[in-house]
Amino acid sequence: MTEHTHHHDEDPACAVAHGAAGSVSPAAGSVSPAAGSVSPAAGSVSPPAGSVSPAAGSVSPAAGSVSPAAGSVSPAAGSVSPAAGAAEERTLVAVFASPVAGYLLRYAADAGYRGLLLEPDEARAAGAAALGFPVLTVAPDDLDDSADVVVTDHHRSELGVILRDALATKARWIGLMGNPRHVGPHVQMLTELGVPEADIARVHRPIGLNIGSRTPPEIAVSTLAGLLADRNGRPGGFDF
Repeated sequence: MTEHTHHHDEDPACAVAHGAAGSVSPAAGSVSPAAGSVSPAAGSVSPPAGSVSPAAGSVSPAAGSVSPAAGSVSPAAGSVSPAAGAAEERTLVAVFASPVAGYLLRYAADAGYRGLLLEPDEARAAGAAALGFPVLTVAPDDLDDSADVVVTDHHRSELGVILRDALATKARWIGLMGNPRHVGPHVQMLTELGVPEADIARVHRPIGLNIGSRTPPEIAVSTLAGLLADRNGRPGGFDF
């Protein structure tokens, strides 16, 4: 699996993907009404237009509406209720507050993931709280084989420590964004921290499916699709 393949040190698209200051921009961390949400006029049926008047024969709530147990979306969480049938418990840890992390967490939530943002910088963590996902400043040590860890910025000085701590958990999958034509900076960082070569090799790089992604939302789609393909044991292409 491959991820966006621009030259990170030469192409300005890298700055777009990671964020110039490493923070989650409003466009990246929230879904605009036009792009990501359904407006009331388009997505809901107003009473006058969509309901049947009592005189003409209305459908009672018990007969014509979908009960929560049958599969409604919880307004508070935006996720499908357990009764609707979640496939399996799975967690996505997006590392570092970046535009890609904002999109990735939101898309993953729609796919049934429990999203966590790991941001060791307290100032950036405070700014990222607006995303609506739990924000951690240290890697949780109780990650198990239901967890996927995605590092969304390879330029951060905390990269080595974050990966070292993630490798010490039982996380199912750990990956780092990066250009496959360059040796990842994490290799030297982890080596200097005394991490065994076999553990360093567990870090996937690049990540995601090769769809030519360059913008933060495209990279997030590519990354999430790659995670799902890996979980399902599929190649992630057009061959079935």
